[in-house]
Amino acid sequence: MIYTTLFPNRYIQGPNSLQRLGTELSKFGPNSFAICTPFFFEKLILNFQRNVNNLSQFTVEKFGGECSDEEIDRLSSLANTHKPDIIVGIGGGKTLDTAKAVAYELKLPVAIVPTIASSDAPCSALSVIYTQTGRLKRFLILPKNPDIVLVDTSIIAGAPIRFLVSGMGDALSTWFEAESCKKKYARNATGDLGSMTAYALATLCYKTIIKYGSLAKLAGEKHVVTSALEHIVEANTLLSAIGFESGGVAAAHAIHNGLTILKPTHKYLHGEKVAFGTFASLFLTDKSNHIIDEVFSFCKTVGLPTTLAEVGLPDVSDVDLMKVAESACAEDGTIHNEPIPVTPKMVFSAIKIADAFAKSRSAQ
Repeated sequence: MIYTTLFPNRYIQGPNSLQRLGTELSKFGPNSFAICTPFFFEKLILNFQRNVNNLSQFTVEKFGGECSDEEIDRLSSLANTHKPDIIVGIGGGKTLDTAKAVAYELKLPVAIVPTIASSDAPCSALSVIYTQTGRLKRFLILPKNPDIVLVDTSIIAGAPIRFLVSGMGDALSTWFEAESCKKKYARNATGDLGSMTAYALATLCYKTIIKYGSLAKLAGEKHVVTSALEHIVEANTLLSAIGFESGGVAAAHAIHNGLTILKPTHKYLHGEKVAFGTFASLFLTDKSNHIIDEVFSFCKTVGLPTTLAEVGLPDVSDVDLMKVAESACAEDGTIHNEPIPVTPKMVFSAIKIADAFAKSRSAQ
C-alpha cells in the first residue's frame, strides 16, 4: 500500500507575523498580485503595503465575493496583465480558494494570508467552487499545497468571534471523518491511503479544540492573543487541513454539501454547517453516548449549531430534508467513506434524531 501526506510548503503563525510578508514574497520575485477580501481592502490594506516595501510591485484587487468560475476567470485575466511572480490571497476561505485557483490557472506559486480562522482552506490543495448564487458546484483539486501560509494571530484576534467559532466547527469534523476513512481504508485527496501522521494530527486536532475551544473564544471576544487562541488557530488552520486532506473526508462534509441545496442555509458559514453535519453523523454512525454528549456540550459552549433551526431550517419539510439526504448520498460523495453502507433514508433519520436530541437537551 502507498500512503501520502500533504503539507503546505511553509506555515508561519504568530502575533504581528505580517511583518514577514514582504521578506517571504521576495523569495519568489519582486512582483506580487494580491486578491483581497473587500473589508480588509478598505480597512487594513495600508498595513499590508507597509510590510511589502521591499517589493517593486504589489498590486491589489478586490475579491468579488464568491469563489465561482466567473470570478476566477476575471481575476486570472487581470492578474496576467501584471505578470506577477506570485499570487497572494488575503481574507477568508472563499477569497483564499479563489487565489489558489488563480495561481493554478496562471501556473504561479501562491501565498495565503488568512484574516480569519474560519476554516482549513488556507493550507489545503483544494478550491471549493460555487455558482454565482452560492450553491456548491465542484471541487478543484490542485497539484500542490500553498507555498506560504502566513497567519497573523493579531489580525485573527481582531476579527468577529463568529469566524473563529466556525473554524472550530470545521475542525470538529476532522477526527471523526479521518477515523471513518481509516476503518474503511478509504482514499484521501491524493487517491492514496492516509498516513499514521495524518491520523495522529487529526486526533490532536479534536483534542485541541475540545480542550482549548472555550478559552480561545473568550480571548477572541476580548480581541487578545493568548496561548489558547494560538492553539485553536493552529487547529482550525493547519491540523484540520492535514487531517481532512491526508486522512480523508466522510459524512460530516457530505451532509454539509447536502444542506447547501436549500437556500436558507446559504447565510451560514461553512464550519457552522459542518458542525451540524458532524453532530448528525454521530447518530448515523452509532457513536457512544459519551461522544454525543461531549460534542453536544462543546457545541453549546462555543455556540455551534446542533439543530436545524440553527442552520436556517426551523420549519424544513420532510420532502426538503430528504432532498438534503439524497444530495449527501450522491454516488461519488464522501459519505461512502463511512465504514457502514449509507442510504438517504439513514441520513434523513440521523438528521431528524440529531435535531430532536439537541432540542430535548436544550429544553432541560
